[in-house]
Amino acid sequence: MTRIALITGASRGLGAALAEALAPAHHVVAVARTTGALEELDDRIKERGGSATLAPMDVADPNAMATLCRGIHDRWGKVDLWCHTAIHAAPLSPAQFIDAKDWDKCAAVNAGATATLIAFVAPLLGAAGQAVFFDDDRAGQKFFGGYGATKAAQMALARSWAAETVNTGPRVDIVSPAPMPTALRARFFPGEDRGVLASPADEAARILAKLDL
Repeated sequence: MTRIALITGASRGLGAALAEALAPAHHVVAVARTTGALEELDDRIKERGGSATLAPMDVADPNAMATLCRGIHDRWGKVDLWCHTAIHAAPLSPAQFIDAKDWDKCAAVNAGATATLIAFVAPLLGAAGQAVFFDDDRAGQKFFGGYGATKAAQMALARSWAAETVNTGPRVDIVSPAPMPTALRARFFPGEDRGVLASPADEAARILAKLDL
C-alpha cells in the first residue's frame, strides 16, 4: 500500500529536503504557496524515482486546507506521516514597533494554521500515523517578538497534542533542527557565515534517521 507523506512548507529549505528524502518510500503531498519552487521540487523527486502531488496552497487559508485534506481522504484515505515546516518569519523588530500586518500574518501562519491543520490532519493520521514539528525557541529573545511568540504558540499546540496522544496515537514528535542556511535564517542573521551551517539535505537525513523513518 502506498505510504503518504504530507509536507506543509515543502517549497524550500528543510521542507523540500524532507520531501526529497522521503520520496523514494512515500508518495509526497507537497504544500506551499510558491508554484515554481514546487515544480522544481517535483523534478528533483522524479529524478530520484519518486512521485509527488503538488498543492500550491496557503496553509493559513482554512478553506484551502479543508479542500486539501478532503482530497487526500478521497484519494488515499490516510496520511502516514505529516511534517509541518511551514512558517512565517516576521521582520526583527522591538516589541513596541511590531507591524500589525506582520503580527497578523505570523499569528495566522505559525499558530492559526497549525491549529487548523491538526484538526484536519489528525483523522487522516489515525492511531498509526506520525506527525513531526520543528522547534526554534526564540521566545523572549530581543527583537524576535512577533516570530518568537507565534512560534512558541505553535509549539505549545504541538506539545499538547503530543501529550494527549501518547496512549492513543498518532505519534507526535518535536525535533530541534541544527542551524541551516535557509531563507528564514538569512532574514534573522544576514551577516553570519553560512558555510558553517548544516545543509538541509544532511539535516533531513539526520532527523529522519533519528525518527526511524
